Amino acid sequence: MSLLAIADLAVEFPGRPAKRVVDGVSLAVEAGRTTGLVGESGSGKSLSALAVLGLVPTPGRVVGGRIEFAGRSLLDLPPDALRGLRGKAIGLVSQDPLAALNPVHTIGAQVAEAVRAHEPVARREAWARAVAALDEVGIPAARQRAHDFPHQLSGGQRQRVVIAMAIACRPQLLIADEPTTALDVSVQAQILDLLRHLQAELGMGLLLITHDLGIIAEMADQVTVLRAGQVIEQADVRSLYAAPQADYTRALLAAVPRVDGREAVTA
Repeated sequence: MSLLAIADLAVEFPGRPAKRVVDGVSLAVEAGRTTGLVGESGSGKSLSALAVLGLVPTPGRVVGGRIEFAGRSLLDLPPDALRGLRGKAIGLVSQDPLAALNPVHTIGAQVAEAVRAHEPVARREAWARAVAALDEVGIPAARQRAHDFPHQLSGGQRQRVVIAMAIACRPQLLIADEPTTALDVSVQAQILDLLRHLQAELGMGLLLITHDLGIIAEMADQVTVLRAGQVIEQADVRSLYAAPQADYTRALLAAVPRVDGREAVTA
């Protein structure tokens, strides 16, 4: 049984006519493995992830399909039960760490708050776990830096703080939505290495959302390609790169820079 199973997911926004922005999306994430969800901006990647978390922005709504996590239907859960899963069993790394962090609270307080939201621990223990999580994700001098505010950190460090918040309660599934978009290449590589390390250590399933097929090649086991809210192609990562079946996938692959001077797959 898959850790996360999405079948025929449909998300609509009202209008005349209604706009279906996710249309029949199906994918699965296995424990300890990575599923890549790839496509251009506006393809429905992030909305598919938000549907898993019950966070589709109003007035949008899920109008069809199934979402199951560890055998439980998430679409049938009451709001309180779903809030209990978010941040504990399912962690989220958003694409904008500065927006995800509160500028008037220290990073240690924000990670500690994520712990106390889901586990009945005292403030001192929550703070200790926050420091440990910051250290785990590579924040130098974590005990001292826990007292810093988000604006005192670099972009890469802020992304590490968001990851610390996401993994502080040891989730079974991590959803990483464009986790390296705003970072330079060297910091991007460090964040991807961190995600690989944490996945190996915790045995998490990872749903990695990106527009970058280069990252998918490096990180994913399975790949789902979206375009205009629909699945264009699904395959294991080796098969996708060796013999893409859809013209759209071939076009995406052709746009990936090659460092060896060879041409990308175009046919």
